Amino acid sequence: MTKPLRIALAGLGTVGGGVIRLLDENGALIARRAGRPIEIVAVSARDRSKDRGVDISRFAWVDDTTALAGLDVDVVVELVGGSDGPALTLARTTLAAGKGFVTANKAMIAHHGLELSRAAEASGAALKFEAAVAGGVPVIKGLREGAAANAIDRVYGILNGTCNFILSKMEAEGRDFADVLAEAQALGYAEADPTFDIDGVDAAHKLAILASIAFGTQPAFGDVAASGIRHVLATDIAEAEALGYRIRLLGLADHGAGGLFQRVHPHLVAVSHPLAHVTGATNAVVAEGNYVGRLLFQGAGAGDGPTASAVVADLIDIARGEFGPAFAMPADALAAEAPADPGERRGRAYVRFAVADKVGVLAEIAAAMRDAGVSIESLIQRGSSGDDGVGGSVFVVIVTHEGPERAVAQALERLRGSQSLTGQPLWMHILG
Repeated sequence: MTKPLRIALAGLGTVGGGVIRLLDENGALIARRAGRPIEIVAVSARDRSKDRGVDISRFAWVDDTTALAGLDVDVVVELVGGSDGPALTLARTTLAAGKGFVTANKAMIAHHGLELSRAAEASGAALKFEAAVAGGVPVIKGLREGAAANAIDRVYGILNGTCNFILSKMEAEGRDFADVLAEAQALGYAEADPTFDIDGVDAAHKLAILASIAFGTQPAFGDVAASGIRHVLATDIAEAEALGYRIRLLGLADHGAGGLFQRVHPHLVAVSHPLAHVTGATNAVVAEGNYVGRLLFQGAGAGDGPTASAVVADLIDIARGEFGPAFAMPADALAAEAPADPGERRGRAYVRFAVADKVGVLAEIAAAMRDAGVSIESLIQRGSSGDDGVGGSVFVVIVTHEGPERAVAQALERLRGSQSLTGQPLWMHILG
């Protein structure tokens, strides 16, 4: 075998420890597959004395994480996190030095991926980020390599395990969002501040990366319309089930004459669709190619083992000399695409209202829908026990026929400020 691939590792949290354990346990197998050993020679983290369950005394310790790029190493692995700050500084200095850079940092790639891919190409260095999307699921490699001959029509899926855990737990046990969120935090599936997860920001970072690779467009995180699951009630879960659907937070992107469409939003997914059966803290991505058809990538989206697996897979590629443009084509070939107008999209919608229990409310809602040109497929009225936090209000659920999204938006605007509404309506799209 040739000389080892020498690695500097920034960040010794859950994933960093997982990378060390994986290389220790599977080192001989990895060396055979890579054609050379992969060895960590230096590490850096905030706290040198912390017990991480792995022996780090055998590695050189570097206090300043951003200094790792100046060491005698071939690749720097960044597991620090954050879209800017030390992580971005380390990425820039590593690539400028012509050294490979591997990261699990979806926020940094979503915000700065175009800049970093140009820097990698200029210096002939590898930029790899399989672990940034869907943990151990090889969806980036699948799109960039396995489906490279296809025009991808649409890419969508469950991109956040925390939200999927919460929704599927609500579904299985009939519990409300706040209760299940507290359990997810206790189990370590959700952070103490879960905003990035439950408001769809984490999924939006991942979607921006997938869309760029799938469609050959520049990463455009700023154009992703993101909303999360904090307003989904147990009532919505039950109504969806009665209608033959399950609720999933989906990231969805497609590309056409109208521009690049990217959205993270809770959807009703038919029980016949594979994504309806993805439960727990699992990720699943569907890509639709014009020759290969529908591809489904599914597996653990987080955790030390799955994410470390993706990181080391990138290292094996670099050890073999197998790497190309980070986003599947040279950075200058990536199109700067305008965002598509969501109002022009056609589909069916689920809209839930909490309203005062009085005469004329249904007529008011129906009139707003009629005047905006929304065709109602079904209308359901339920009483409330107050368990969903809206007192003794009545729930009204409307499912629309297929039509332009602009019409639903206009109907909700007509109802804005209505004294009949006791809470904000919830609009969810029905996956077509």
